[in-house]
Amino acid sequence: MSHKRFLIINSYGIGDVLFTIPMIKNIKANVPDAFIGYVANRRTAPLLQNIPAVDEVTIYDRDEFKAVSDRSKSEYWQLLCKTRNEIHDAHYDVCFDLSMTGYASFYCLLAGIKERVGLNYKNRSPFLTKKVFLRGFEGRHVVEYYLDLLRAIGLNVELRPMEIAIPADKKAWAKDFMSKAGFTSEKFISVFPGGGESWGNDAKFKRWPAAKYAELISKITEDFNAGIILMGNQKEESLCKEIQSLVKYRLFNACGQTDLMQTMAILNQSVLAVVNDGGPLHMAVAAGTKTVSVFGPVDEKVYGPYSGVSQGQHRVVTSSIACRPCYRNFRRAACGHISCIKDVEVQKVLSAVQDLLM
Repeated sequence: MSHKRFLIINSYGIGDVLFTIPMIKNIKANVPDAFIGYVANRRTAPLLQNIPAVDEVTIYDRDEFKAVSDRSKSEYWQLLCKTRNEIHDAHYDVCFDLSMTGYASFYCLLAGIKERVGLNYKNRSPFLTKKVFLRGFEGRHVVEYYLDLLRAIGLNVELRPMEIAIPADKKAWAKDFMSKAGFTSEKFISVFPGGGESWGNDAKFKRWPAAKYAELISKITEDFNAGIILMGNQKEESLCKEIQSLVKYRLFNACGQTDLMQTMAILNQSVLAVVNDGGPLHMAVAAGTKTVSVFGPVDEKVYGPYSGVSQGQHRVVTSSIACRPCYRNFRRAACGHISCIKDVEVQKVLSAVQDLLM
């Protein structure tokens, strides 16, 4: 392998970025002295900056770039040129373009990257030198589609876990944070009732009802010697407060109080995470935590927990409705009743929790 300098382009959400960890590990296994760069958005950059194998992170945040463009076209072109120069000056041999657009591969052409390998969705990427044609993610995990790009340039690919080592200072912070919250000796479970932010207003289609989360938390408290910590970002504070108001037992509401790496550290010290389909699920997997996840319209075989070695640490709970999963090829069926997520029974989720805790 003559390539030494690799660039991965993925400016999507938390889960999508974490799905590239097996790519990074396989690159390093093939080329131990590889230099790996990454183009990501500002929200996911902290995750990448805590992966030792990633040598450089370049920020491309579409909303920020658009805001600059709306304010001043000259500032926008200056920003584009600055970003292009950062990529050009790194002298990458090959880029792996996961954007599924033509813009990123064209930009890499301008930056002087000779080999441009990517997912060619709907033939949108004419500037790729090697194309993996894609109609949609179907039948196998997204991670496997990403690994196809390594296979396309002749790299050996092996199953590797989607894990991030949590820095010692973050672990110490999490221990202190939980101690101050009163969790000194008891084991605790992290519960994320939100998630699905990349779906925007349609995130509700991924979220198990708040009342059912409250009922589950009450039953866990009654049946197991475990504390509960509610987690989420600032946008989900009202959701967590609603659940807290429905639970008569003690719990700790930490929603909106932690950044990404702090959240990862708390997950790492949790005995279990109960989550919806979305970024928090994949953060828990990457933190090495057991998970129970509730899936609605999305196929768990494609977007579910990925360990790369064994799925024994994870349980996915779904309803038995015949029409799920209906999210295929990046489109969800027109549906207003959301029965696939609403009808998931509390007892089924509780049984999955019990299965992993016993």
